[in-house]
Amino acid sequence: MSLIQGPPRLDILQVLLTLSVSTLRASAKSCRNAPGDAGFPTEYAWSALNASIFGRLATVVPSGQFCKDHGGCTDAEWTSSTFRGDIPGAMDQVNWEQDYEAVPPQICFRDTTGNCAQGNVPLYAVLATTPEDVKAGIAFAEAYNLRVSVKASGHDYLGRSTARNSLLISTHLFRNISFHDDFQIGTNSKGSAVTVGSGVRLNLLYPAAKAQGKIVVGGAAATVVAAGGYIQAGGHSPLSPLFGLAADNVLQFTVVTGDAEIITVDETQNSDLFWALRGGGAGSWGVIVSATFRTFPAFNGTRSITVISTKGSNAFGNIMRLHAEHIFDMDDLHPAQYFFAARNASSESELNLLVSTYFPNVNAEDATAGMQPFLDDVVANEGIISAHSIKEMNFNDAVTSPDEDVGTNVFMGSRFFSEDVYLNSPHAIGRMYTKLFEAGSTSVLGHLVAGGQVSKNAYIDSAVHPKWRTAKTHIIADNPWADDTAPFEVQALKELFQKVQLPIMEEVIGTHAGSYSNEADSIEPHFQTTFYGPNYDRLSEIKSKYDPNDLFIVASGVGSERWEADGFCKVQGEGFHSGHSWTI
Repeated sequence: MSLIQGPPRLDILQVLLTLSVSTLRASAKSCRNAPGDAGFPTEYAWSALNASIFGRLATVVPSGQFCKDHGGCTDAEWTSSTFRGDIPGAMDQVNWEQDYEAVPPQICFRDTTGNCAQGNVPLYAVLATTPEDVKAGIAFAEAYNLRVSVKASGHDYLGRSTARNSLLISTHLFRNISFHDDFQIGTNSKGSAVTVGSGVRLNLLYPAAKAQGKIVVGGAAATVVAAGGYIQAGGHSPLSPLFGLAADNVLQFTVVTGDAEIITVDETQNSDLFWALRGGGAGSWGVIVSATFRTFPAFNGTRSITVISTKGSNAFGNIMRLHAEHIFDMDDLHPAQYFFAARNASSESELNLLVSTYFPNVNAEDATAGMQPFLDDVVANEGIISAHSIKEMNFNDAVTSPDEDVGTNVFMGSRFFSEDVYLNSPHAIGRMYTKLFEAGSTSVLGHLVAGGQVSKNAYIDSAVHPKWRTAKTHIIADNPWADDTAPFEVQALKELFQKVQLPIMEEVIGTHAGSYSNEADSIEPHFQTTFYGPNYDRLSEIKSKYDPNDLFIVASGVGSERWEADGFCKVQGEGFHSGHSWTI
């Protein structure tokens, strides 16, 4: 990464004239402009943009090239989500920086010899520190018909935060945190709240909340940004069974829209966009600058971590049957649980289940009692409890992780599993796990983050998928690979969920279970219904209002069906709206 060098800040009229002329050239194109196209910005135009945002335009390189340019990265740096989050071109999952489908493939890993290819990484980034910086970047992209990408931290399992030949709007420097004793929307009191910038990671937010004696509904991963893609897809949390989804607890947004307007979005202002931003999918609506969330008084809770081992897929399926049978045992304690099933790397026949359970406002004694029936049944059925710990602490500490281990490659696919499925088909769930591992799966993730208040909040009018309100868990097939895997093998892994794993899941849950769009398959063929349910038509109308030229197009996002897979060219028969002259 290097900052663009340019002239002193130019007269704003000169910039506007440049943008307006380019808009007239670009308005008839059905593809975004790329280097070499007549409408692509000149170096002078890039310098003008840089001057207008006071030198905060940077060139962008893949994370592998960044390391080479800086004398190498240590193992700890390469795998650190905090470290990668400060690199404009870096994604947590490195595969999204690559372009495997180019001829030849454009690849850049840490150990790539020679010069790296740019791959699927943006060309330039606006390192925004004010909403006006974002506004200028969007106006420039619209005027020059550029592909846009938006990134808060790079914690993105569908690769929506990066795009080839794009201008990146980076929000990772928006790190303001402001607490409110009584947040007002118009004349209405919303009570205690916190406003966070769209660069505030959870490993910054939770300690700040603890210092104020508060807690906020957020995720369990360190570099998730509460006011980023997380909230736009709904946002599950270790607190969701107690307080609902993050989208159920957000009060207001500040957003820069596709027509480069800075607007306030809440139940009284731009209420249709407020509806869409709460569950309508990440990356489709504009650039969130900040969001305000309801807060709650802080409390203690208990965190339990258990590792269970078995020999063979049949024995493991039996353990997962027991897990399904006991999943309602602790409902009155409102726990959330993340349960990760994986093959033992050193023993193909051994399968492990890591169970991480969060008990909000519950002491260690009651948490232990809640877990015990399941653990007793595990031991009685030849499961081995190889590790078990339980600790009571301030709940902010329980959910705070200083960092995440990333820098890997992975594709995902997922589905909701309803409460009815768990009540009526625990044996079928156990058999499903057996079949998934016999079919070659290496890991299957489970998130018990629904039920409880998530179900009770079904009355809230938002774009949250209705399947959230009847779900008990969200189950994810996780398909990783090594850097040196051949591109044709990567393609096979990309298709593995739809071809092999989903049919196994659908034997249990049917064909219309739905999925959480932040932890899902980027090539989901029926994403309109799978990710958005009955909300898609209304979401599409709202997008046309606030982003009429489809500046914000992401994989399986609202409006993406109008674009080719890489979001760079319209599909045949689609065209752009007329251009505009922008005030920045």
